[in-house]
Amino acid sequence: MQREAVEVVRRFNRVVTQRVGALDEEYLARGRPLGASRLLWELGVDGTDGTEVRTLRQRLDLDSGYLSRLLRRLESEQLVTVEAPDPGDGRRREVRLTDAGRAERALLDERSDALAWSVLDALDGPRRDTLVAAMSTVVRLLTAGLVHVVVEDPTSPDATMCLHSYFAELDGRFDTGFDPTLTLPVEAEEMAPPHGLLLLARLHGEAVGCGALKLKDDGLAEIKRVWVSPVTRGLGVGRRLVRELEEHAAARGATTLRLDTNRTLTEAIALYRSEGYEEVPRFNEEPYADHWFEKSLVR
Repeated sequence: MQREAVEVVRRFNRVVTQRVGALDEEYLARGRPLGASRLLWELGVDGTDGTEVRTLRQRLDLDSGYLSRLLRRLESEQLVTVEAPDPGDGRRREVRLTDAGRAERALLDERSDALAWSVLDALDGPRRDTLVAAMSTVVRLLTAGLVHVVVEDPTSPDATMCLHSYFAELDGRFDTGFDPTLTLPVEAEEMAPPHGLLLLARLHGEAVGCGALKLKDDGLAEIKRVWVSPVTRGLGVGRRLVRELEEHAAARGATTLRLDTNRTLTEAIALYRSEGYEEVPRFNEEPYADHWFEKSLVR
């Protein structure tokens, strides 16, 4: 079965690379391969004027040397400029589109649209709908596979950003708002070994979710601060964080996991129930909690 699945993936890769022209040294008849055109399209995609080289490398998962060669090629075509915005920090470089680069990017957009339509135009309505739906599923699943989950220092900039985003979302969703000074505290040292840990999820180098584990006595542990960025919801990041927190808890000797949540977080409640958490009586004095859950890790 595994061999058959691998063959399907490889066949898919071969068909797609041929159909989209990835093998053509002059992608979309613009005199450059797909890699250089893909990099050119990435510039300005977020609406900003300049994009850091480091950000481009993370977004596209490119080797530093290969990225440098692509940038030199685009510079030689006078489509981009690469400069250090801070003269005192030569390591930080930004890439900007020139006027010619913006015109070329617009042309690539037009031709990419035409290529996409040529794929769909060959099919009748029902088969076209099937292909579009299948492509949407493939994109979602492939993107989910690119998410990396690691144990993170709870005081790191990315961890701090996620925790602040978590508090901000609760403040917007709770009927009474959310005041971090009123909730039961979870200090940074409680989210770091040996007292616990914080998991951080990253996609293309950007933090997109977190979840904390607070280890207690007598085989108990609590899941805290589970948050997923709205841009990655639907990819299963929350479920993955919960499952990996369970694995870490079990590895550290916990036999029972607990958590509390608010009634407005309906998607979180559904996730916990689907993962085998059972509702139990109140076990803490969390002022913002309406539901308390527990799950045995003993199998």
